[in-house]
Amino acid sequence: MATDTRTTVYLKPTVYRALKVKAATTDRTLSDLINAAVIEALREDAIDIEAVTKRRKEPARPFGKVLEDLKRDGLL
Repeated sequence: MATDTRTTVYLKPTVYRALKVKAATTDRTLSDLINAAVIEALREDAIDIEAVTKRRKEPARPFGKVLEDLKRDGLL
């Protein structure tokens, strides 16, 4: 079984207070909350990478063309 790694994280004071309140009200530790948040962020990254990979071969539309179309349609 792997052991947890200890690290130092610097939080803004207001973020720290909010995290402490959440930990107290949910009966979880700060480490549990931070680990869950990091895992969720990594999960979202994995989903984004998968979506980009699936769409990689789709035709691209230059941003300049999008702007031209918006100007033509009176939206810019």
